[in-house]
Amino acid sequence: MTVTQRSSLLVRTISTPIILIVILILIAVIAKLVGSGPFSRTVVEMFIRVMLVAGLYIFVGNSGVISFGHIGFMCIGAYAAAWFTIPPAMKAVTLQGLPDFLAQAQLPIFLSAALAGLLAAIFALVVGRIMMRLAGIAASIATFAMLAVINVVYSNWDSVTGGTGSIVGIPFYTGIWTALGGAILVVIIAYLYQISRSGLALRAGRDEATAAAASGIDIVRERLIAFVISAFTIGVAGALYGHFLGVVNPDAFYLGLTFITLSMLVVGGMNSLSGAVIGVIVISTIIQILRWLEKGIDLGGATLSIPNGLQEITIGLVMIIILMFRPAGLTRGREIVWRFGPWASKPSTAGEVAVSKNGA
Repeated sequence: MTVTQRSSLLVRTISTPIILIVILILIAVIAKLVGSGPFSRTVVEMFIRVMLVAGLYIFVGNSGVISFGHIGFMCIGAYAAAWFTIPPAMKAVTLQGLPDFLAQAQLPIFLSAALAGLLAAIFALVVGRIMMRLAGIAASIATFAMLAVINVVYSNWDSVTGGTGSIVGIPFYTGIWTALGGAILVVIIAYLYQISRSGLALRAGRDEATAAAASGIDIVRERLIAFVISAFTIGVAGALYGHFLGVVNPDAFYLGLTFITLSMLVVGGMNSLSGAVIGVIVISTIIQILRWLEKGIDLGGATLSIPNGLQEITIGLVMIIILMFRPAGLTRGREIVWRFGPWASKPSTAGEVAVSKNGA
């Protein structure tokens, strides 16, 4: 391989996260220029979902194991953020079962988010040592069982989680720039894991499990590493989500959010980081359009509106259409790469989508 070819390959490899980050920054700038409160909230939600879906991609995209339980890590992160940042006087009234070190704590948001992610990662390490030995549908069912257990525990541990009631008083810290920073951080983590030795080994086990095991790859260990890293990123996303809403409830981290998150990954393409981000942008755009239509649009004195609750039906139809015509997602499991100027050579691998002057 020549020096020019190596440079071209390096630029194409690094260009994927750069392009995705630039797209996210442009969306944030547009939101600030528009200045609309509801639109800004939609963009913040989009960035948090980028954290969720990119974090889910770290495990699902690289291992090939569908997980229905990752929203449970978001629940752990959100409640941890509440424990760490709600004023002690309020916790003394609403969360009387907290241990003293949590009851008296009131940490800064970034330290709180890091600890929330760490707590989710530790939980993933404990349960993952058993669950990662499973494969296929058995592993997927096990992750769903994990989600159900987390939901039941957080719904009934009244003195620590508030039970089925909501914990209020979480400081509002998460705005556009905070959420953008979180999204960029998770994209970078997902990219670094993707190109790491562990990520390459896990994808080898995903594609050819027998050959990978024969080559000395410990598939269970590699799955566990991805599971823990994924849990950390989603735990951080949960913390930022708690600081965005100012209130947390166990039902907010259950089947509804699980369905939306998985649909975004499937629509974009679960085998690429680009697919994870593009899927979030596409589905979030559809959701926002449907919200506008539900509120009604004035057309020459007449109001055009759609029935409430049509979002889930529409997203389901979008998923069916995508699976029918593009089973690998909008990106077909490929990464978006840069192909301008001296690096405008053809992609060297099948997993690249070229970004050229004509948009091809």
